[in-house]
Amino acid sequence: MIKSQKYILSPCGTSLLTNQAKDNEARKLIFKYANEKHKEKIAAADRAQLEQLIQKTALMLDTVKNQQAMKMSAEIHGIVQIYQGSISENNNDYHLLLSTDTWLGEETAKLVKKWLAGKNILAEVHRHTDLQTKDLEAFQLALSELIKKFSEEIPGFSTKGYKIIFNLTGGFKSVQGFLQSIANFFADETVYIFESSSDLMTIPRLPISLDAMPVISENINFFRNISIGLSDATSDNIPETLLFTLDNKTLLSPWGELLWGAAKNEIYKSALLPSPQPEKIKYSKAFIKTAEALPADRLELINNRIDQLNHYFFDNRFNPRSLDFKLLTGKKMLPSTHEIDAWSDKDAQRIFGHFEANVFILDKLDKGLH
Repeated sequence: MIKSQKYILSPCGTSLLTNQAKDNEARKLIFKYANEKHKEKIAAADRAQLEQLIQKTALMLDTVKNQQAMKMSAEIHGIVQIYQGSISENNNDYHLLLSTDTWLGEETAKLVKKWLAGKNILAEVHRHTDLQTKDLEAFQLALSELIKKFSEEIPGFSTKGYKIIFNLTGGFKSVQGFLQSIANFFADETVYIFESSSDLMTIPRLPISLDAMPVISENINFFRNISIGLSDATSDNIPETLLFTLDNKTLLSPWGELLWGAAKNEIYKSALLPSPQPEKIKYSKAFIKTAEALPADRLELINNRIDQLNHYFFDNRFNPRSLDFKLLTGKKMLPSTHEIDAWSDKDAQRIFGHFEANVFILDKLDKGLH
């Protein structure tokens, strides 16, 4: 399939505001509050000055031509160069503007979104929790969560024929460096502004892959449990680079999330996986027989649903619509007393089960009750 549409990721820094700050005092305010999450915590006089700068910049972007907008913003510079000036001809594209978890970062990204909207191009600002440079541990956790987001969303765009582009002409260096390191696993190409020139340097995806299968397959339950927040999951065979500790909890590092995301789909499609916690979830013979006969796409759904059920038993506040764990009414499905979703398309199926002491038994896969 020829990729005509584009998914363009642009991390956004505060250069758009800094470039319009005409005096040192205004620039000092931008640097002073670069990591502030809430504008209400900024001194009133300083906040008023920054809000005035934001409004002034918005008005300028509404009136200037593309060439001037490129000088105002590194992010816009990269976007205009990607389109070679013909921006209005690309209104089927999707832009994700990645904002730091700060007030000024989000406001800057909103300005870029407003500029794109003026070109009839769809853009979304994603303010990513804890994506800031004040707290290293929180920043590392934010990068892991960002990997999850990309792993869940980008493949869907690729499947629909979108060309995935990481526009790394703007944003903070710490975020740029991270995105550059993972671009080969998500992006078809990465673009930069070359040195001090206005030329766009394009780097295609390099033939690099990580063989995560051995370490993931050998420690599948560890990865399944730790990925849902069960920090007491243990394994002696996990490389240290795949983990980090935050508040005495063991978590997957950004590289751990990347490897897990790369291997998970293939593993989940290959077979019905053993229970992630046999002391809490077990399978009946009837359930195993039915599940093992399913095609790969259905197996993937079943394994994911069991992960969600495991998550629910760890924290019963977690019960998304895709799981929908609930008590059955009546006695029609005995010994089953509860049900969860398996999948909910036109051939919708449910998983029925019951408790034996503190263990939940998955009895069977069948059509839902009406």
